[in-house]
Amino acid sequence: MTFKTLDDLTDIAGKRVLVRVDLNVPVKDGQVTDATRIERVVPTIRELSEKGAKVILLAHFGRPKGEPVADMSLSLIAPAVEDILDQRVHFAADCIGEKAAAAVAGMNDGDVLLMENTRFHKGEEKNDAEFTKALAANGDIYVNDAFSAAHRAHSSTEGLAHLLPAYAGRTMQAELEALEKGLGNPKRPVVAIVGGAKVSTKIDLLMNLVKKVDALVIGGGMANTFIAARGTSVGKSLCEHDLAGTAKQIMTEAASAGCAIVLPVDGVVAREFKAGADNEVVDIEAIPADAMVLDVGPKSIAAVSDWVSKAETLVWNGPLGAFEIAPFDKATVAVAKHTAARTKSGALVSVAGGGDTVSAMNHAEVADDLSYVSTAGGAFLEWMEGKPLPGVDILHQQK
Repeated sequence: MTFKTLDDLTDIAGKRVLVRVDLNVPVKDGQVTDATRIERVVPTIRELSEKGAKVILLAHFGRPKGEPVADMSLSLIAPAVEDILDQRVHFAADCIGEKAAAAVAGMNDGDVLLMENTRFHKGEEKNDAEFTKALAANGDIYVNDAFSAAHRAHSSTEGLAHLLPAYAGRTMQAELEALEKGLGNPKRPVVAIVGGAKVSTKIDLLMNLVKKVDALVIGGGMANTFIAARGTSVGKSLCEHDLAGTAKQIMTEAASAGCAIVLPVDGVVAREFKAGADNEVVDIEAIPADAMVLDVGPKSIAAVSDWVSKAETLVWNGPLGAFEIAPFDKATVAVAKHTAARTKSGALVSVAGGGDTVSAMNHAEVADDLSYVSTAGGAFLEWMEGKPLPGVDILHQQK
């Protein structure tokens, strides 16, 4: 590994450890509705606490734009962290200055302290040197366990690693190890499944993947843009006709790189987008003018599953159809279950993440059966696009 982990940390009893975590979780009526991100950072917090460190959590919540906003206070999240960690979590009303310093001074070994939202200060997102110094004043060691924020060069995600000894937390470590297996140094053949609504949001992603994978499966609404670019009518399906040239360019790049492009050969069409809508399976060349494709059909499922069977590594971003509404979840669920079965047998390394992908894997009830499911969203996508991640790059430099 080219970064330090908690395994490299010894004799930390009494040390003040600043831990960047992702607590930007959904909240409704004052209650956390999805605690996945909190659950992911518990192993790091618990390990440091049990070794006697003073664990000081840094995080953001929402987009307060550098000003204190009452309903974006991390005090709202503290009870959920305390409940899931099953340990008292103290709270500091600021992340720098006198309030922060006093809270840290009052800590005993093994205590956990959550600082107020780092984004209540303009210096955070600017990676301001003085703000970073103010954060660092409360710590002896820096641990980054927030891969999901690693694509941002902020004070708490990148700046602190210049001022304090820096280490990857357990979640960050697991993410980086999974991504290395996914695209960094994967076992081949490598297959990527990319779905979702629009090509326009994933041009960089597709351009990068065709140079790195052996086959690129394109599903979801974006497949319609590629199908239309080949001259086939897609009826009333979601389609970015103005990106036909881009779709052709991606297919040309794939051909020159030796990457197979796998598009739907049949689809499930309906006249309206609602649960239980009347639908039928048609060949992709026979989409009715008044209908829209909402899922790929059985022949396409078989073709994609065949590629999954050939693969030793699979990277997945985005559903194959409108999985939120039955019966248009059939393809996503079928391929996800096949992927899970291959993974559990030891024949496949499977890494999934970004946007709706986590929801789709949960819907298919396979999230725990894949090699790794990333909750990182934007950071996962930027990694797939081949872009640098400042919060990761600085950890590599510390080794």
